[in-house]
Amino acid sequence: MDSLNPYTQKVWARVNDGTVEDVDRAVKAARDAFENGPWSKMTATQRAELLRRLGDIIKRDAEELARIESTDNGKLYKEMLGQWQYLPEWFYYNAGLADKLQGDVIPSDRPNFMIYTRHEPIGVVGAITPWNSPGLLLIFKLAAGLAAGCTFVVKPSEHTPVSTIALARRIHEAGFPPGVFNVVNGQGSIGAALVSHPGVDKIAFTGATETGKRIAAEAAKNLTRVSLELGGKSPNIVFNDADLDVAANGAVAGIFAATGQTCMAGSRLLVQEDIHDAFVEKLVAKARTIRLGNPMDPSTEMGPCANVPQLNKVLEYISIAKQDGAKLACGGGVDPELGGLFVQPTIFTDVDNRMRIAREEVFGPILSVIRFKDEADAVRIANDTRFGLAAAVWTQNIHRGHRVAHQLRAGTVWINAYRVISFAAPFGGFGESGLGRENGMDAIREFTETKSVYVELSGAPRDPFKLG
Repeated sequence: MDSLNPYTQKVWARVNDGTVEDVDRAVKAARDAFENGPWSKMTATQRAELLRRLGDIIKRDAEELARIESTDNGKLYKEMLGQWQYLPEWFYYNAGLADKLQGDVIPSDRPNFMIYTRHEPIGVVGAITPWNSPGLLLIFKLAAGLAAGCTFVVKPSEHTPVSTIALARRIHEAGFPPGVFNVVNGQGSIGAALVSHPGVDKIAFTGATETGKRIAAEAAKNLTRVSLELGGKSPNIVFNDADLDVAANGAVAGIFAATGQTCMAGSRLLVQEDIHDAFVEKLVAKARTIRLGNPMDPSTEMGPCANVPQLNKVLEYISIAKQDGAKLACGGGVDPELGGLFVQPTIFTDVDNRMRIAREEVFGPILSVIRFKDEADAVRIANDTRFGLAAAVWTQNIHRGHRVAHQLRAGTVWINAYRVISFAAPFGGFGESGLGRENGMDAIREFTETKSVYVELSGAPRDPFKLG
């Protein structure tokens, strides 16, 4: 199966194209490692040691892994390098949590019983990852799941499979036993086979909301647990007392960084009406200076769309926005100099929150600017969406910042910042943005089951027809 470099639009790597039989083999290998292999006999402390070792290897090889991912998906090398240099922290953090999954002793209503709980690994996890940040979004799941004691079968996007294979080599080097981490490449049929496989105990998916809904429905047939990190249409709210220069930088980073190809992109910019025109002027001036080009060039500020289907989707939404009456302030098409998969940074004004450009996830460098009157109006517009992944508030009034943040229906809210994440903080969405949480203690618990243990203390003979 060919993998295309979106900058050159040429084949740069080839990977095995998996089959349904490969999925079955991988699940059986993961099941055997979970139930019978050395992995099942390791203590949490021993698993933690492997996680720390893997973190060290990734830190050592961050530059190579960043080059691979940038070549595969067209994101800026400097952005990918920053990600891969930070990703070891996920392994270090979860290594520290591995032996902290403590249960509770529960006071019993019966004097002759002691009750306690244990957190035990769910089992075999099927992880399906997207093309926009394949390494980051896999490691969100992987570090917590391995710390909990699960095993994995991973199906990366057919557009960006190479970094997952590169990670597999490093997992092997770190000393993880065979069967703990398995990769099956292929098209959507491979993901479907993984979701429906009766030997999979949990599906962890990151991707489009509609795909997530289909996965949840299919997984329900086997009562397979799911965690879903899905789409977004995140509101970025700028009040009239904000530092407008700082907020403009945040708005630009929120949508044009990563070419807008991120689930938490601040694609809806809500601007208070009395500063609207001046703020849009600042944004347009900044957007027109964004340098498009080779993702490997340190001076490049925005790369291409990751693949042809995504380019076509972005261009279609530009056309839809114009038809619906939005006003094009800048951009609006393929870059005339670079061509190929390069779309200009695009800003639409006069956007109504009922327009498709404001309600549907584009996953590209398109910003919709929406006016609002006051605080209540901003909250109303921000929450008028089926999504709820992220949001931001820009204000110098700290009371307002917290007050509005508490009213926003979103899993992550930034105050005077955008696109900041931490391995220690839960990440997930409300509404149609997801189900379950990644990162932090919440994440490791997503990969465990809670078992209640009742211990009969008296040792006396029991009446077999009496309960308790």
